[in-house]
Amino acid sequence: MAVIVELKQAIREFVRDGDIVALEGFTHLIPFAAGHEIIRQGRRDLTLVRMTPDVIYDQLIGAGCARKLIFSWGGNPGIGSLHRLRDAVEKDWPAPLILDEHAHAGMATAYAAGASGLPFGLLRGYLGSDLPKYNANIKFIDCPFTGERLAALPAIRPDVGVIHAQKADRKGNVLLWGVTGVQKEVVLASKRAIVTVEEIVDTLEAPANVPNPVVLPHWVIGAVCQVKGGAFPSYALGYYARNNAFYKKWDGIARERETFTAWIDRHVRATKDFAEFRRSIESVGKEAPKHA
Repeated sequence: MAVIVELKQAIREFVRDGDIVALEGFTHLIPFAAGHEIIRQGRRDLTLVRMTPDVIYDQLIGAGCARKLIFSWGGNPGIGSLHRLRDAVEKDWPAPLILDEHAHAGMATAYAAGASGLPFGLLRGYLGSDLPKYNANIKFIDCPFTGERLAALPAIRPDVGVIHAQKADRKGNVLLWGVTGVQKEVVLASKRAIVTVEEIVDTLEAPANVPNPVVLPHWVIGAVCQVKGGAFPSYALGYYARNNAFYKKWDGIARERETFTAWIDRHVRATKDFAEFRRSIESVGKEAPKHA
């Protein structure tokens, strides 16, 4: 049953060294605040799972939190490479990184299998792809009814699933809308789930005409944490826009180990929480989101 707590407490109690951790959010509602708290608390040897790992996973990998990455496509959207991810893969800095790469459809299928309590997922995919040559977790089986050749993937069942959403009520029920990606599936598939939200309200109602409203009931969530602006620099539909300037600046910050480490030390490790992180960004002329 969901409890409403501070994010620092949720990460301290739910995320352990060596865990499989999925921080999901597709183009928006990306849980940056939770990722930063994982870095602050110095978690290590994590298996990080995410469709389209972007800047937050670049930060987690460069900060030394990761041992393995299960993913489909990784990059700084619209900009280019993730330099800390590349450095870990190509030069083992700050530590070697094991890769388990999939297609988007494969990741979605594996999450859905985990959410359904199944050992593996099936899809029409990967035939003709080179990925099965490099990923031993992609298998092929014949349908016992039609004989059709299908790809099989092990279910993704994280120890901890983390998402960001727009609202929660005081019982811990969560409402999100917009591009919902696999947020529902990761919560249902995970042993423990943390949801950060823009606001906690008395009555959980979606605004009129919002796209794809999804309600996650409190009994599938472990902790709900109010963190205003907690998806920055991604966006939260109905609250603030994507901060494109930050993504552009990140390319230069992350390109070299020294500039990356100085930035993480100053703006993440040396700040007490995400609100202080945003103030630290503002103090050096960067833009932080303005909460509605």
